[in-house]
Amino acid sequence: MEMMRKMISERLKKVILRELDLDDFDIVESTSADMVPGWDSLNHARIIAAVEDAFGVRFRTVELIALRNVGELQELIDKRNRDRP
Repeated sequence: MEMMRKMISERLKKVILRELDLDDFDIVESTSADMVPGWDSLNHARIIAAVEDAFGVRFRTVELIALRNVGELQELIDKRNRDRP
């Protein structure tokens, strides 16, 4: 049986909500940019930069293009943190 994927961290939720100037929004693994008010292409770039700063990681463009939802962004963050020396 496949293990369930990890939930979105509160830290990631806070970064996203702060960048979008939202007080609250239910962000879950399946949430995609088009589901969140104000998450357009300009704000997407701001969110990614803020996530990189908050988590001390850097993403490659090809990785970001492949992301379909916030759950995949969380997985990418987690992978970066596991791969640290």
